[in-house]
Amino acid sequence: MAEWLQSDASSSVLLIVAAVLVLALAVTVVLWLRAARRLRRSDRDWTSAERTRIDLELSLAEQTGRLGIVRELQDVAVLNVSRLITQAEGARYTAESDPSSAARVVGAIVESGREAVGDMRRVLTVAREGESVSSRQPGLQSARDLFRVMRDAGLTIVFDESGERYELKPGAELAIFRILQGALANALKHGGTGTEAKVSFSWTRDGLQLLVDDDGIRAKARRAGLDSEAINRDTAYTIDDDLHALTSNFSGAGLTQMKQRAELYGGVFQARTVPGVGFSVSVIFPALRFHNGVHSVNLAR
Repeated sequence: MAEWLQSDASSSVLLIVAAVLVLALAVTVVLWLRAARRLRRSDRDWTSAERTRIDLELSLAEQTGRLGIVRELQDVAVLNVSRLITQAEGARYTAESDPSSAARVVGAIVESGREAVGDMRRVLTVAREGESVSSRQPGLQSARDLFRVMRDAGLTIVFDESGERYELKPGAELAIFRILQGALANALKHGGTGTEAKVSFSWTRDGLQLLVDDDGIRAKARRAGLDSEAINRDTAYTIDDDLHALTSNFSGAGLTQMKQRAELYGGVFQARTVPGVGFSVSVIFPALRFHNGVHSVNLAR
C-alpha cells in the first residue's frame, strides 16, 4: 500500500512538473512572438522615419539652392527698380527745362521698367518651380542630393555609371530611387559610420542594373582601430561562410519593400551578405526602357 501511494505521489509530481514546463514554454513562445512583432514594427517605423528624414533633407537642399537664386534675382530686380526711380526723378526735372530731352528719358524709363518686370517674373518663376519641386516625388535627378545627405550622415559613397542613360517613366524613377535610398539607409544602419558604399548604374540598350555594395563588416573592424593585418584576420571567412551567404534568405520591412518595388517594373531583386566584407543589394531590370509599368498588375479588374 505504501509503495502504491509513493508511486502515485511521484506521478503527481511529474505531472505537475510537466504542466509547469509546458506553461513556461507557452509563456516563452508568447513573449518571443510579442518581441518579434515589436521588432518588425520597430523596423518598419525606422524605415519610414529614415525615408522621411532623407526626403526632408533632399527637399531642404533643393529649396536652399532655389532660395539662393531667388535672392540673387531679387537683388538685381531691386537695383533695376532703384535705377528706374532715379531716371524718373531725372525726367521730372528735365521736362521743366528741356521737354524734347524728356521724351528720350521717358523711353529709357520704359525700357528699365521692362527689365525690372522681367527680373520680378524670373523671381516668381523660380519660387513657383520651388513649390512644384517640393510636391514632386523624387527621381534619379535627386540621386546626387541623396548621396550628399548620406555622406553627411557618415557613409562614404563611390558612384559609377556606365552606358547611356535614357528617360524613364516617373513611376520607374521613383522605384529605383526608393531602392537606392533603402539600400544606402541599410548600409548606414547595419554598417555604421565610416562604411563605404559602392553604387553603380549599368545601363544597357533595354535595361538597367543597380548595384549597391557596402563594406560594413570591415568598417566595424576599422572603427575598432585595427591595422590592415588585424582587419584581415578579424574578417577572415571560410567556404562554409560563402555557402551560407549564397543560400541564405534575408527579410525585413526595408528589403521586402525594395523587392516589391523592383517586381513592379519587372526587376529581379537580390540581397546577400558578402563574407568578410559587408552587404550587397542588386536589382536587374531587363526591359526597363520599354516597360509599361503593369507587371504583376491585374488589368482585368
